[in-house]
Amino acid sequence: MTAPLNPIIVPATPERWDDLVSVMSSCSYGRKCWCAYWYLPNAAFKAGWGEKNRETLEQLVRTGAEPGLIAYVGGVPAGWVSVAPRVDFDRLRRGKNFAPLDGKDVWAVNCFIVAQPFRQQGLMPKLARAAAEFAIGKGAEGAEAYPIEPGPKTAANDLYLGTPKAFAEAGYAEVARPLPRRPVMRRMR
Repeated sequence: MTAPLNPIIVPATPERWDDLVSVMSSCSYGRKCWCAYWYLPNAAFKAGWGEKNRETLEQLVRTGAEPGLIAYVGGVPAGWVSVAPRVDFDRLRRGKNFAPLDGKDVWAVNCFIVAQPFRQQGLMPKLARAAAEFAIGKGAEGAEAYPIEPGPKTAANDLYLGTPKAFAEAGYAEVARPLPRRPVMRRMR
């Protein structure tokens, strides 16, 4: 049995861009999506598949927006979680299934990438916990996530959303279930 990971988790800043590229490049879907799915309308996201989507995330990082967190294990970039104010995400603003539940100021935690050597070692719950703490530290009332319940027909790219189990381990609680396999989970101050 491997020892539990003890990551250092920090905001994605301009000087850490190359480390974020390393994490994203370790994943076939990540190096095409670049978490732009949440920021862009569908047509723009599909047209940008790859390099243009990378530019979307790079612009956020380079301008100091800190759109997520990077985990390091032993100094090696090991994972990423997207976390930003819910209102920043085009798909959440327009989507009916994940419309705001109330007027609470929550940040959205909506994407994970874990580099291959660090998978299945408990990094996702640590990133989820750090994302909520980061959001609260920036003044949000809490963090909200939209994971998927794994099932027999779960596509690999669905797991980028996280799992309810990982969020529960990080202290989130289910507050709604707009779709049968898609809870809304929150961790509040």
